[in-house]
Amino acid sequence: MTSCDDDIIEHPIDGTLDLHTFRPEDIHSLIPEYLNECVQKGIREVRIVHGKGSGRLRKGVQDLLKKLPEVKKFQSASPDQGGWGATIVWL
Repeated sequence: MTSCDDDIIEHPIDGTLDLHTFRPEDIHSLIPEYLNECVQKGIREVRIVHGKGSGRLRKGVQDLLKKLPEVKKFQSASPDQGGWGATIVWL
């Protein structure tokens, strides 16, 4: 569960994290928590959907991923998985 605007949002741990419902400042706690849950569930490939927009959120996500020890590698998604509007992460 993650807090967003004082509401509790139940987010399924299924290997896809869509950031459209979260504030950009939430990613610093949300992404590590989500990835840790994925590791515990045995999910080793995760798609983080950040949208295309200005690219600021994508950059923030990818900068954070560089610092997380559970992340083995990441790259922009293939066109059929969202292209540069999503990042694929291997744990």
